[in-house]
Amino acid sequence: MEATADLSIITLITRASVVVQIVLAILLIFSLASWTIIFQKWFQISKARSEAKNFDKRFWGGADLNKLYESASERRTSVGPLEGIFFSGMTEYLRSRQAKQEGKTQTFGMIDSIARAMQARFQREEDSLEAGLSLLATVGSVSPYIGLFGTVWGIMDAFTGLGNLESASLAVVAPGIAEALVATAIGLFAAIPAVIGYNRFAYSIDRLAIQYESFMQEFQNILNRQG
Repeated sequence: MEATADLSIITLITRASVVVQIVLAILLIFSLASWTIIFQKWFQISKARSEAKNFDKRFWGGADLNKLYESASERRTSVGPLEGIFFSGMTEYLRSRQAKQEGKTQTFGMIDSIARAMQARFQREEDSLEAGLSLLATVGSVSPYIGLFGTVWGIMDAFTGLGNLESASLAVVAPGIAEALVATAIGLFAAIPAVIGYNRFAYSIDRLAIQYESFMQEFQNILNRQG
């Protein structure tokens, strides 16, 4: 190559070897997938946090449990995670209380069934919030290595090509090395947002899980006193 060769990113990518271009395509797919998950998780977690705040305010604001339950029943398919946990616990409480009045169950069985109903709903909600985080973790961990592989391959290809030249200079070697280093740059571009997103979302989900578990315990104590 000549010293005046075009070293723009687009040109470097188009002139790169097939293997490097395949690596770049994989990294681009990883990046698009991770950004899709990042936006989805951001909206989902923000919505769950807002819902938890609003329902917590209604619940501890003196609202009647039966009215809260009726409201949740009307929106059964669209309730938030915290309200869904409340709905599952209240549903099991009403069912168990009816069975207790008919002599079909005991108090300890009623308490256990309420706890299991809320725990099952909590687990489903937590799984929904965590969906996609494994992809972010994978992209964040493997993208730099995939990019490094593309760089090593590109540098090997560049130096192999020098064997066919009678003389070599920096102007000849630089474009080939630059093409190879693009793979490392794209690998880091894919990995860094994925790692930041994973850490941020994992922390937010942990905070929500603590809030949900605290509510479950407090709500169960309320139902125990009423039962």
